Amino acid sequence: MQGDVGERYAYPDLRLLITSHKLPITNHGTIMTAPDLAHQKCKPCEGGVSPLTPQEITRLVQQLDGWEYRDGVITKTYEFRNYYQTMAFVNGAAWISHREDHHPDMTVGYSRCRVDYSTHAIGGLSENDFICAAKLDALFSL
Repeated sequence: MQGDVGERYAYPDLRLLITSHKLPITNHGTIMTAPDLAHQKCKPCEGGVSPLTPQEITRLVQQLDGWEYRDGVITKTYEFRNYYQTMAFVNGAAWISHREDHHPDMTVGYSRCRVDYSTHAIGGLSENDFICAAKLDALFSL
């Protein structure tokens, strides 16, 4: 039968292991990675949804390159050679934020930009924060 766990997964109980640990998985049954997160779309979040647990945050932040969980946000500082490159990145981040309707706090300097994500509507982190973080990192592979 199509969709049977035994057919879709080389190790039939892998899906149980993944879902019991609440690791994000793709439709193909593999553990979601940063490139997979970058292809996801943010879901509307207007409260009433629980923030991610510390265990979920730890698993997701490990999938991102250079991001840290600190003081209730995920954060990363991007370094650039000059102001022009910094502003190009900021404009790219603004475009992603607008398309995803999920906006970070940003601190911009001449050759760096710190990005902090959290989902204010739920008072913590949501998967949207990690999706947008992965999309920002993907800007460098275009």
